[in-house]
Amino acid sequence: MEIFNDVKPEVTGEFRFGCEISKWKDWKWQLKNSVKSVDAFERLMGIEIPTEEKALMEKTIERFPMSVTPYYLSLIDSANYKNDPVFKQSFANINELTVLKTDMKDPLSEDTDSPVEGITHRYPDRVLFHVSNICSMYCRHCTRKRKVGDVDSIPNKAQLLKGIEYIRNTPQVRDVLLSGGDPLMLSDSYLDWLLSEITAIPHVQVVRIGTRMPVVLPYRITNDLIDVLKKYHPLWINTHFNHPREITSSSREALAKLANAGFPLGNQSVLLADVNDCPRIMKELVHKLVQNRVRPYYLYQCDLSEGLAHFRTPVGKGIEIMESLIGHTSGFAVPTYVIDAPGGGGKIPAMPNYIISWSTNKVVLRNYEGVITTYTEPENYAAKFCDRNCKDCNLDLKLDEPDEQKGIGIEKLLSDYSNTISLIPDDNERYNRRDNDV
Repeated sequence: MEIFNDVKPEVTGEFRFGCEISKWKDWKWQLKNSVKSVDAFERLMGIEIPTEEKALMEKTIERFPMSVTPYYLSLIDSANYKNDPVFKQSFANINELTVLKTDMKDPLSEDTDSPVEGITHRYPDRVLFHVSNICSMYCRHCTRKRKVGDVDSIPNKAQLLKGIEYIRNTPQVRDVLLSGGDPLMLSDSYLDWLLSEITAIPHVQVVRIGTRMPVVLPYRITNDLIDVLKKYHPLWINTHFNHPREITSSSREALAKLANAGFPLGNQSVLLADVNDCPRIMKELVHKLVQNRVRPYYLYQCDLSEGLAHFRTPVGKGIEIMESLIGHTSGFAVPTYVIDAPGGGGKIPAMPNYIISWSTNKVVLRNYEGVITTYTEPENYAAKFCDRNCKDCNLDLKLDEPDEQKGIGIEKLLSDYSNTISLIPDDNERYNRRDNDV
């Protein structure tokens, strides 16, 4: 680790080192100086961890490596580090070595649902494309802990081309999610090549990138990266903020760059025991997200991956949090609470029940306040039996985009959308003669 001066880039916590601000904001410098040992953590934070506790941490690191960017480490409150949400998400815990009989190496069956290397095809019209097994930081709650520390496993172009070829040969795929690891660990030029290959496939309508860079290494969101990504609209970006303390001036700047470049931003949080399992914390998080133009997308129930038992909450805790959000804040600030079904069943919404009862003519509902009301069903709705015979259906199934306007007369000649160069009366003798000569 390099020698630092007294600059404190982030005000949170009592960080014992700094550096020239130009270096601190260099994302490659951050990666080079990632903290990977308990000794380095103690030295940099000015903390002395009890010997027995330190031994347990080091034992955990032997199984699940640790790597924390200096930026993310600087957010830890050194005076209360054991209860700090950043510390708990980034620092080794002996409980990670506890494997329950219900835990699984690959709980979502991503490897089983992989038709070719790098591709997980679970849903009909979209695929997940694993383009990197490396992250800028190893989150302790990672569902892919089986792959953590595979530092030599960024796929080469030949490997990625297998996935691209699968997408090209599977026309029902309209949505490609780039995941990992973290796709933004790839160089700008490599990302440029990858996105150019995927977006050149005619049936791919949208590409998404799942990244935690705005959270743990916001300096990766450089102007050069933005210039590359902007070439491939529509491109959607999902972030992974779990706690309000992760939203700093640096992360806000990174999010602003992405939003200003036109990328729709979403956030996927994981419900973590003793980190964010609190209605007050989650409400503050979603409010800070929407302030920064990030739509709360999913709140995940923690997966059944090996070593995550200490992070898991009862599903009831998630329902309680959703009850505190629905009706109590803006609808666009409310994520969908989901359980990613073990065995590869996909995301299952687990939301509060607002339908109390249902009869032929009425639905009995309750609102967020507990008010019970009724909705009367329509009396004249004729049930439609769909036999999938679309050509005889009376619905308008012309699904292509209609022309926004069809000018006539001089307006048509003046327009840019029409190639018409002249208006000819039907009884024009000269044109009739042309037609007769054909």
